[in-house]
Amino acid sequence: MIIEFMNINLSGKKAFVCGSTQGIGKTAAIELANLGASIILLARNEDSLKQVKDELNQSQNQLHDYIVADFSKPDELKNKVAEYLETNPSPVHILINNTGGPAAGKAIDAGLQEFVNAFQAHLICNQILAQSLIEGMKAERYGRIINVISTSVKQPIPNLGVSNTIRGAVASWAKTLAGELGEFGITVNNVLPGFTKTQRLQSIIENKANKTGKSVEQVEKEMKNETPAKRFAESSEIADAIAFLASPAAAYINGINLPVDGGRTTCL
Repeated sequence: MIIEFMNINLSGKKAFVCGSTQGIGKTAAIELANLGASIILLARNEDSLKQVKDELNQSQNQLHDYIVADFSKPDELKNKVAEYLETNPSPVHILINNTGGPAAGKAIDAGLQEFVNAFQAHLICNQILAQSLIEGMKAERYGRIINVISTSVKQPIPNLGVSNTIRGAVASWAKTLAGELGEFGITVNNVLPGFTKTQRLQSIIENKANKTGKSVEQVEKEMKNETPAKRFAESSEIADAIAFLASPAAAYINGINLPVDGGRTTCL
């Protein structure tokens, strides 16, 4: 009897991982490297990029690198990625789009430039990266575009007006691409983290505590109680979902929003 195991091996694959110096992006880069992929880290702090690069698993066939880029400057990102691909022409198989969310606040109170800035940093930069890498994915008949966004695409989160708006746009963009690229062996999916122990979550908790007069501990407890799991996620739990979607095992999963939220989202 032949027993076939799920194929999550990423040996020989190359992955671009955005926002990869901390939080979910960093953990995702580490997990993809552990599965055998060569990683190209993207973020704006070179010292942090060097540090994360040194932390990545490296076997004989892996070669990790980084690109210093600021996602608030789309033209700069486009030029730097083009420069990298010119000197490193081998195809990139996996793109993890992951960018820090906009500041908290009500949608009605947000300035117009806040929406413009968020749209550029998220959707426009995602489009730049996808267009830069897509021909290599087509040639390899293997592509995974995974966007780390938010459960707000299913259920808007109060006081995150700009984020809710932009994350929804990214989700619709991804679903559209999934339909356009599926025939080339390329999948496009969204991972929707719930409350995850990151610097952004800590900032949201502290802001809420300051506005309500509650203690940080009170706010944390209330947020945990919104989740059936009664706890926050570890970034590694989000990274596991990302890694699976990036793997050969997920070849027939395309165009979905995958909540990784401990059951917090109340809709199907």
